[in-house]
Amino acid sequence: MQLRYNYRLYPDADQRVALARAFGCARVVFNDGLRARQDARDQGLPYLCDGELSKRVITQAKLTGERAWLGEVSAVVLQQALADLNTAYRTFFASLSGKRKGRTVGPPRFRSRKDNRQSVRFTKNARFVVTVGGKLRLPKIGEVSVRWSRPLPSQPSSVTVVKDASGRYFASFVVETTDEPLEPVPDVASEVGIDLGLTHFAVLSDGRKISNPRILRRAAKKLRKAHKAHSRTQKGSANREKARLKVARAHATVTDTRRDWAHKLSTALIRDNQAVYVENLAVSGLARTKLAKSVHDAGWSQFVAMLEYKAKRYGRTFAKIDRWFPSSKLCSACGVLAASMPLDVRSWICACGAAHDRDVNAAINILAAGRADRLNACGGDVRPPLAVADADEAGSLRGAA
Repeated sequence: MQLRYNYRLYPDADQRVALARAFGCARVVFNDGLRARQDARDQGLPYLCDGELSKRVITQAKLTGERAWLGEVSAVVLQQALADLNTAYRTFFASLSGKRKGRTVGPPRFRSRKDNRQSVRFTKNARFVVTVGGKLRLPKIGEVSVRWSRPLPSQPSSVTVVKDASGRYFASFVVETTDEPLEPVPDVASEVGIDLGLTHFAVLSDGRKISNPRILRRAAKKLRKAHKAHSRTQKGSANREKARLKVARAHATVTDTRRDWAHKLSTALIRDNQAVYVENLAVSGLARTKLAKSVHDAGWSQFVAMLEYKAKRYGRTFAKIDRWFPSSKLCSACGVLAASMPLDVRSWICACGAAHDRDVNAAINILAAGRADRLNACGGDVRPPLAVADADEAGSLRGAA
């Protein structure tokens, strides 16, 4: 299993210049490689293999006057830029042939110096070193100060230096780990099912409701003010760049706050429960509705991804329930499936007399479905069938749950 550890970097003025040079050289090599392959395709020539492309846009380019400055940065940075291009092409071809699951991926696009995110990657061949004093030594850049928020569990296989839109620098280490839990915690008896929503971010099967922080909504006033100030500045001026940085920093604060909140909640749920079950929501589809802003603000995908990798890290069980499972319409007491359940119905009473809170009932059903699937995988009995509805009950659409 591979894990990524991010740390804040604090380069000095000379190191920032060297990093900007590395960003630019990697971007130029990527664009030159993309242009070479596009020209070969337009001229009806064979597809340029990786070795031939590297020889043309790096080795031979350094001998020309136009690209002689490519030798001022580490060769590994240039090779990794071409590796990114090759990966983008392989992903594109796999998507065209149907070997790659998910939505269709387009061909690689040219990179711009105005992109919000600039990055370069150093592998072990670059011989980057974490010094005894706790600094990160990078080839042709120097020893950069790092804020170590936590120790690395093992020697990293690569490090990516990233500059975000707000001008901050980060070092992202990739660490190879075994399949064994990195930080095993004592076993507990409790298990939990989670129903994600917008009114409440999460409703647990034990009845607890976690309020939606609505971080973007709370920061809307500050963001609106920063955007207005940016729109009033003259294009190309120094004041416009200052205003752009204020906007970027305001958005970075929202992103960091949401990530920190999701980390704390996911860690607490994983530590306190032996098994965690969630519903596999179609977030990309919900993000195309009128609730798109609220869906993006909630950050469900990020939260579920945290639950998944932390379950592996701490030795817990994690599973996703089929998104078509009727968790809201199914009575958790008797198993009868309701004919329909509009979204404005927040509580209902089953024919068996059980009174249900819609979200708590859904969380209980998610927990039961997760336990049943887990037993089935271990060779237990299959999940019992749903109770037969009355003959006069009408069906409902799959998305009505």
